[in-house]
Amino acid sequence: MAGKSGESVSISVPYRNLRKDVEVEMVSTKHQNDSASSSPLNRSDGAAVAKDCSLVTLVLSCTVAAGVQFGWALQLSLLTPYIQTLGISHAFSSFIWLCGPITGLVVQPCVGIWSDKCTSKYGRRRPFILVGSLMISIAVIIIGFSADIGYLLGDTKEHCSTFKGTRTRAAFVFIIGFWLLDLANNTVQGPARALLADLSGSPDQRNTANAVFCLWMAIGNILGFSAGASGRWQEWFPFLTSRACCAACGNLKAAFLLAVVFLTICTLVTIYFAKEIPLSNNEHQDETFIDGPGSVLVNLLTSLRHLPPAMHSVLIVMALTWLSWFPFFLFDTDWMGREVYHGDPTGDSLRVELYDQGVREGAFGLLLNSVVLGISSFLIEPMCQRMGARAVWALSNFTVFACMAGTALISLMSLRDNSKGIEHIIDGNETTRTAAIIVFALLGFPLAITYSVPFSVTAEVTADSGGGQGLAIGVLNLAIMIVSLGAGPWDALFGGGNLPAFVLASVAAFAAGVIALRSLPTLSSSFKSTGFHIG
Repeated sequence: MAGKSGESVSISVPYRNLRKDVEVEMVSTKHQNDSASSSPLNRSDGAAVAKDCSLVTLVLSCTVAAGVQFGWALQLSLLTPYIQTLGISHAFSSFIWLCGPITGLVVQPCVGIWSDKCTSKYGRRRPFILVGSLMISIAVIIIGFSADIGYLLGDTKEHCSTFKGTRTRAAFVFIIGFWLLDLANNTVQGPARALLADLSGSPDQRNTANAVFCLWMAIGNILGFSAGASGRWQEWFPFLTSRACCAACGNLKAAFLLAVVFLTICTLVTIYFAKEIPLSNNEHQDETFIDGPGSVLVNLLTSLRHLPPAMHSVLIVMALTWLSWFPFFLFDTDWMGREVYHGDPTGDSLRVELYDQGVREGAFGLLLNSVVLGISSFLIEPMCQRMGARAVWALSNFTVFACMAGTALISLMSLRDNSKGIEHIIDGNETTRTAAIIVFALLGFPLAITYSVPFSVTAEVTADSGGGQGLAIGVLNLAIMIVSLGAGPWDALFGGGNLPAFVLASVAAFAAGVIALRSLPTLSSSFKSTGFHIG
């Protein structure tokens, strides 16, 4: 980091300390001699900008990302189908996903600020990563054993293979665990990213750290969806099934216990190899911070007044983009089990088996989706440099429109098979089922764009005003809330399937593509991925 004396360089740090503005740029001074550049530089906020650490240390410090993403992949592939086995109707199963945006709006910024000011001798970020990982472990155990806990609390004593009613206490325990899981995920991910920013010295190494972090998330996704696609964990660990917990429950329980073991290993590796410089107790004694949940939200909303005009178009396109994605995120494996395989998690044994088979195939499709996403991420930067970020973003939305429209055609083809009788359902139409897997895989391409380009566009448009990234995350969470509140009841109006929500998603995607082409500003040809991921 040698350079001219007195030369200043901006340091981008996630979750900045808040005072009057939502985001505050941190500035440090470069030093001339090599001895000064080889030691950490103290900033005015008390944090230290570390020298470049070794690549091995950087890689090992990111492993917690794989552990968290492993559990997130299981959450996406297995939890919506599982909640219906407890008797919660399909129309209301989407409501449980409200916890994600609610905790995201409040917990993420607050945890980020608190970790910025943490004076623990173990560092600023690692205590939050450790506590969040422990919370994740507790949450997934609660979820996995929710049926057994409900049984002990007074749910029906009838065997789970024959009882088709609602297990109220088990469902209540499940929802508590689910909300705790999202709270814990939001507690870990912000500090984990901030830790990498703290460990990275030069801008080039921050880019490397971001790439490594995304690689670990991809590995976690692939392993998690592979675990979800197995569907046979209860056969390898038969002692996990019980009178209250049949095959689907035993499978989920075993997969989540595996997630606890994997997350524990990843967290311990991160904590051991990520060497932080503790923040001294008196660094902020003369400074006043706005760090309460209410204050954070007020600052986020009031920053709307200071946004450049172009940002309003960006937020509209972003809202429509997320509205087009979350019906798929919430109901992907459920759609495969219901519409493609014509199963029913609360039906007779044959329908339950068909549904479980569809869920496993859906998880396999999500595995392919993650592989395509990882490959596509390498293509985004050259595409943006050649076509422009606006055109690339629009292209991703038109691709989502085509894929969501494809789900409608697949559903209609599968419905035709269903009308021919149960023997055609059992044999299945391989063309239809293969087409569904292909749609899952193809969606990895626009998903890679959605995870990066909108946030890079936001960063460029708000470069001189600040606050854009916080608003971008806020819009994402509001879109999830809208889908969570409306998707289930909307589907119920049309017979209880997933197709209505997917059709609505295709309309939102098409609108987002058109508005992106017509209203988004012309941006520079340079592109730097923010590496955002919802998991």
